[in-house]
Amino acid sequence: MVVIPAIAEGAALTLAIWPFLRHKIDMHAWMKNHSAGHHPPSKEPVDEALTILLPVWNEALLIEEKLANTAAQTIPCSLLLIDSASTDDTLQLSRDWLALHPEAFLSVEILEMNERRGKSAAVQHALAHLEQSKTAGLVCMTDADALLQANTMNRMMRWFHDPMIGVVGALPLRRHARMEETTHRQHWDAMRLAESSVDSTPFLEGSCMMWRINAMSSGLLNTQANADDAQIATEVRLQGRRCVVDPTVSFSDGSPQSGPEQRRQKIRRAQGLQRLLVRRRKASKNKRLGVFSTILRRQFHFHITAPLLVGVAVISALLRWAFIALYGWPATFTLANSVHLGLTFSEATMVILWWRARSGRSSGPFSLIGQWLASMELLMRSLKTSAQGRSLHMWEQHQDARETFVANKE
Repeated sequence: MVVIPAIAEGAALTLAIWPFLRHKIDMHAWMKNHSAGHHPPSKEPVDEALTILLPVWNEALLIEEKLANTAAQTIPCSLLLIDSASTDDTLQLSRDWLALHPEAFLSVEILEMNERRGKSAAVQHALAHLEQSKTAGLVCMTDADALLQANTMNRMMRWFHDPMIGVVGALPLRRHARMEETTHRQHWDAMRLAESSVDSTPFLEGSCMMWRINAMSSGLLNTQANADDAQIATEVRLQGRRCVVDPTVSFSDGSPQSGPEQRRQKIRRAQGLQRLLVRRRKASKNKRLGVFSTILRRQFHFHITAPLLVGVAVISALLRWAFIALYGWPATFTLANSVHLGLTFSEATMVILWWRARSGRSSGPFSLIGQWLASMELLMRSLKTSAQGRSLHMWEQHQDARETFVANKE
């Protein structure tokens, strides 16, 4: 009886892990064979109108610094600020700052929503407004808690000399991030760069991303789900243009300082990505999308199939231990005994690595395993949240991240 759940456990883990290893091998080949894809085709920005899209909600703590940081870019641009019914002084502080700096932007528009409906709804409303006005050639969306490095807009606009480029993203530089976030970010960024070098990456950072306003329709956004950035990137690629990450462009923002807050952030983000992947499941089977269909298929595995398989492995392990409790330890020098001993050692090791990773502790060269297991836990929790009918597209801010970021800037 011990052998059957042991086989199920081993098979589930193997099926969960193998696509990750295959993707890692392919990433190495993509980076090696398509390194030229990491550089824009021109040294000059494209001559197109640019609008900065700034969604805000209760950002009084950061809004003045954000406006100053955005205005410091070397590219003339317009500003479209959309407020999701803030209850603090965000709008008043914005208007006061803009009145004192009338030269900061070519033009300024402020849209006010009557009620808070989530960021995706705000972004869709702002994009619909831009589509109707037909004034913007390019849109750069940036979050209030993200500070852009110098010359960011200039560098990103160089990519659009290539008519096949639909959207360009920047990489995050998380200040004072916990160890597990730093480890996760390193591998996540490497994946994005490799995917965008060979074709496109479906996931970008909404804190700083630029796209052609005509590359997608605002009506394609699911306003009842978050991950609006990934939605935009994926839809742009499905409409026929590429989505790339520029490895030389970055932004800085804060990161939750406590484990529970960081897990809350990741579960929310995971739910948005999972909903997107389910919604666009058919695209992963569309051979006309080339390598991108493979990327989508693997991301579906990484975010949905793999955590479910890990859940099967955990249940199988518990079932095996239940049989041991009922019938006793297998006889010495039997197959069941050898299998159980081997799995017991492996399970103990994985539990330790998982716990250390979620506690923000390094396990040296084995940290990646612990981080993977911790990620699977959060993805499973996100799937459970969705199964319970709970949507996380409207969330409370991580105040500790904002306060820590501001304190370290002063």
